[in-house]
Amino acid sequence: MYPAPFEYFAPASVSEALALMAKNADAKIIAGGHSLLPAMKLRLATPPALIDIGKISDLRGIQDLGDKISLGALTTHHDVEHSALLRNNCSLLPEVASHIGDRQVRNRGTIGGSLAHADPAADYPAAMLALGAVILAQGPNGNRSINADDLFTGLFSTALNANELITAVHVPKTDTKGGGVAYAKFPHPASRYAVAGVAVWVKIDDDIVTDVRIGVTGAADHAQRARVAEEALKGKPMHDDNIEAAAQVASDGLTTMGDIYASADYRAHLVQALTRDALNKAHHRAHGW
Repeated sequence: MYPAPFEYFAPASVSEALALMAKNADAKIIAGGHSLLPAMKLRLATPPALIDIGKISDLRGIQDLGDKISLGALTTHHDVEHSALLRNNCSLLPEVASHIGDRQVRNRGTIGGSLAHADPAADYPAAMLALGAVILAQGPNGNRSINADDLFTGLFSTALNANELITAVHVPKTDTKGGGVAYAKFPHPASRYAVAGVAVWVKIDDDIVTDVRIGVTGAADHAQRARVAEEALKGKPMHDDNIEAAAQVASDGLTTMGDIYASADYRAHLVQALTRDALNKAHHRAHGW
């Protein structure tokens, strides 16, 4: 099918994009377009106007900011996957990016677009939660920062206001002494979206877990922290028994969903198994094994 008629705008700056958004309240923002364009072709979405932010160069690039790394909203999955800066300092993101879709999707899709779309089965949200990332947004009232814990609010829903754009994502440098990260995923064989996925960051001192964050995607209507599992592991030795105990409660507190691909119970089981896998990988990486 063909999309319904629409106006097209291609602003060259964030301020121009925000002005166009103010004048076209029902317009949709497009970056990589991998989610919006298929919906438009099926006429599941019929926006009267598209605002293409793909030409805004200020929204591209990966920068070292000292204790953290900044990723422009238009940074592609391919660039995340192959960034030497990220691989050496925040390797969870390249690992996660490598799991996204196929080569064509990774070459066009953007990190900002993925987070703003907030697909419940997307990969990045789990990583943002595990890393404690901060999302930068800009609107008519200026700039603001949104903690990843507060960004995802429901099915395809975020804490972004309708007149705001994601401009950048800030992630900490996690690949330090005693730090370990990992992503484990059970993908749908066709779409490569996560039937369930678990991202882990753990900090270990003398094999005692001093901090841990576990992000879960695909299992519920939006990405969430596995807080019960985190609390089960904090302050304890990173031993097999404690990893297993944390994995067993990883789905506690999550309202897992069922659909034609997997039942709610099966997704709960996947979360437990993937948490076990990700924690073991993160443990090994923290020790350089």
